[in-house]
Amino acid sequence: MSSHRTRHRPGSKPASIDRALDLVERIGNALPDPAVLFFAMLILTWVVSALLSPVAFDEIHPATGTPIRIVNQLSGPALADFLATMVTTFTGFHPLGVVLVALLGVGVAEKTGLVNAGLKALMNVTPAALLTPMLIFVAILSHSAADAGYVLVIPLGGIVFYAAGRHPLAGIAAAFAGVSGGFAANPLPSGIDPLLQGFTQSAAQIVDPARLVNPLCNLLFTGTSSVLIVLLGWYITDRIIEPRLAATTVDGDPDEIPHIEELTSRDYRALLLALVSGLACAGLVAAWALLPGSALADTDGELTSFAAPLMQSIVPLIMVFFLVPGIVFGYAAGTVKNHRDIVAGMSASMSTMGYYLVMAFFAALFIDAFSSSNVGVLLAVKGANALEGLGMPAAATVVGVTGLTAGVNLLVGSASAKWALLSPIFVPMLMQLGISPELTQAAYRVGDSVSNIITPLMPYFPLVVVFCKRYVTRTGIGTVVALMVPYSLVFAIAWILFLLAFWGLGVPLGLQATYTYP
Repeated sequence: MSSHRTRHRPGSKPASIDRALDLVERIGNALPDPAVLFFAMLILTWVVSALLSPVAFDEIHPATGTPIRIVNQLSGPALADFLATMVTTFTGFHPLGVVLVALLGVGVAEKTGLVNAGLKALMNVTPAALLTPMLIFVAILSHSAADAGYVLVIPLGGIVFYAAGRHPLAGIAAAFAGVSGGFAANPLPSGIDPLLQGFTQSAAQIVDPARLVNPLCNLLFTGTSSVLIVLLGWYITDRIIEPRLAATTVDGDPDEIPHIEELTSRDYRALLLALVSGLACAGLVAAWALLPGSALADTDGELTSFAAPLMQSIVPLIMVFFLVPGIVFGYAAGTVKNHRDIVAGMSASMSTMGYYLVMAFFAALFIDAFSSSNVGVLLAVKGANALEGLGMPAAATVVGVTGLTAGVNLLVGSASAKWALLSPIFVPMLMQLGISPELTQAAYRVGDSVSNIITPLMPYFPLVVVFCKRYVTRTGIGTVVALMVPYSLVFAIAWILFLLAFWGLGVPLGLQATYTYP
């Protein structure tokens, strides 16, 4: 590596960047924990409902056609009902079951080593010229396995680039861009799809109780977005980031720099058997679905309608497609000795969900009160009327949702927490402007992704700094932010234009997805 000096040391930052980062950190640290934030929003909804319940509003409830009336949530009957239904409100919270069921399968796949071995195998068979796009693609695929990308693919990026004689920080940046900056891109269904769908459907039903949202309503958009993110990330890494790092010396302790562990012949055999088992599962489901009069179709014979059992089984199928190959790999590779190891994998994935359960409890109570009080629908109708009065094009409104989400993302890192907070406002409001819940969710997913990689408050950001410090000891927060800003800006502009092009051309966002409402 060259030892030429750069204008700024790797860990140094211009004063303006320092001040901006400090401001983001102060504001973010001043925010309450998401669980407490949802509790505060619950109390606020109660108080607002009590204050507004005597007020007569002229706005018409879109579901009933009658003037909106706020229901006092602090009245005796409302509080009694709140206590009586608290348990069912929590256990019936749609995203809760989605996450827990999907992670049962993902946990086994991670515990047995299938995820680790599969990602390494993809990198091992990649030609040197295609190292960057394959790394970004592997990072995108890692979205299907919860947070595996952060702890596996990002450090793997540094390792494979360093082994190939390229700058390891460029590999880490490319992997980080794929894992986090491209979070909304994935050619495969994953647990995040039905998780967000649950919030979107609940929000849509604030104004239209009969409105359903397909769990795979954004699948075509997110799948094709994978190609966009890979191509953009490839160009930025090879033409912008790596040349910029040419004068940055790798001065880490050689003994501390990790090296990639080679897969054994037994690992490859286990991977092959796992792949065959996964294809067998897919083949069985396809054969069942295509049978005349299949039980997986609705009464009209449709497989992709909301009422079709196949569409209602997306989450269990995600679990099966991780669980079966994970078990097969574990036994074939020797990482599983008996059924107790499989249960241990499931238990390990559940043990990481304690915080999510707490957050989901308060989110469920808030969303239920927000809907029952009619505060949500009043806010949606008034907000829609205000936006309509501004005369903004629908496209500008969608871009605004993306930008606002990206801004909120600088302060609140959790994708589910943000959408739980924003969906009851965004979705009904935009429905009143004729914009579908599926399009609003797609716009949210873009905004949620592009600013992940430039906020120090993202939970895994400090871990990325640690990965970089293994190679360049003076790496700091500013170093990583500076590396990732080009990805963030280019992804944001190109991805918004890509979404607008989808819309303009009328390309379906996914299954049972529309652009307009109703």
